[in-house]
Amino acid sequence: MIAVLGGIIVGVLLADWRLGVTGAVLAAIGDTLYRARSASSVPAWRRPSVAERRTEMQLKKLERSGYRTLHARAIPGSEAQIDHLVIGPTGIYAVDSEKWDKRLPVRVQAGKQLFHGPFSQKPRLLEAAWEASQAGELIGKKLGRDITIVPSLAIYGPSLPWKILNIRQVDVFEGSRVRRWITKRERSLTDSEIEQIFDVAGEVLPPRYAEG
Repeated sequence: MIAVLGGIIVGVLLADWRLGVTGAVLAAIGDTLYRARSASSVPAWRRPSVAERRTEMQLKKLERSGYRTLHARAIPGSEAQIDHLVIGPTGIYAVDSEKWDKRLPVRVQAGKQLFHGPFSQKPRLLEAAWEASQAGELIGKKLGRDITIVPSLAIYGPSLPWKILNIRQVDVFEGSRVRRWITKRERSLTDSEIEQIFDVAGEVLPPRYAEG
């Protein structure tokens, strides 16, 4: 449709059908390139939210540095989901992407209470920590070793008055900092360990399919 509309517009404006065909071809090429760059690796039946897509695009850029990612993985026996599980040279991370109303301020009280406007986010923090803990137990049981997964909330929308803040054992930061948050740590996993953990995580954490 984009190609056809592009061809019609160019052809009508310039009164030359050959230019119209050229415009249609160029429009089709441009559309193809755009779709290739913005395509999600998450199947359409569990299409991610806008926040998840933004995080996913950032994580794609880490692949060349040896990081592997699983998206929308369920915690068996629950309704919980890890939006992005990242395994790479600096460790293992559970990233939950959140799109919050930018009109409401984000604040912390006593280093333990996270608020978005008047709303306490304690349940969300506890959920993120629990998801990472459960995933670590499942992967560790399969591998026969202790596995630590760092939980986080990547927030899009409102600005945060900090760079990275640990609240109730969960790292909280603006979504644009995802890559820096992951890569700032020292190397702790070898390439073979990364692949082994990635394969096991894919087995014990099934993809979250949409109902129906």
